[in-house]
Amino acid sequence: MDESLRAYIEREIIPRYDRFDRAHDRTHVHAVIRRSEELARNYDVDPDMVYVIAAYHDTGLACGRERHHIDSGRLLVADAELRRRFTPKQIAVMRDAVEDHRASATRAPRTIYGRIVAEADRQIDPETILRRTIRYGLDRTPELDREAQYARCLDHLLQKYAEGGYLRLWIAESENARRLEELRALIRDRQRLRALFDRIYAEEQ
Repeated sequence: MDESLRAYIEREIIPRYDRFDRAHDRTHVHAVIRRSEELARNYDVDPDMVYVIAAYHDTGLACGRERHHIDSGRLLVADAELRRRFTPKQIAVMRDAVEDHRASATRAPRTIYGRIVAEADRQIDPETILRRTIRYGLDRTPELDREAQYARCLDHLLQKYAEGGYLRLWIAESENARRLEELRALIRDRQRLRALFDRIYAEEQ
């Protein structure tokens, strides 16, 4: 890993996450970076590219959520420092990977780099997912009361993570498949889900 590149990213790119909601803050991007680097050890890939992709993957949230994956790729391509350090082909691969990370994508990532960041972005830990979902609801819809927040949270879990949900996993070496089954069991057990929601909701107030 090029330490001067890491220093640049930590100084200029990571601070952008301070402006996003609590579900997409520095804790999130650092977790995605860490998991991307862990997954990348199983493949013949450029570690500097893996790092940049993970760091940039949600930067497009500065332009809005709906097309944030596209805007993240656009911002990466526009980075003059990255253009100085990487070839046009490498920049294009990184852009494609950033664009392909979104969980609601209807097609598989185009490259192994896209598969790595997409998988790393899917932190399938039941409590972490519930906490991030609650934080997002509190940050984006603070006018909702507890019951409405729970309904919003449950709807999100069902649409994304339950059987038939839109989430797709891409890396066989990842622990996400096993953890997804744990999360689905929690979603089915509404009494246990509500108890965990109430605890985390109280902690996040």
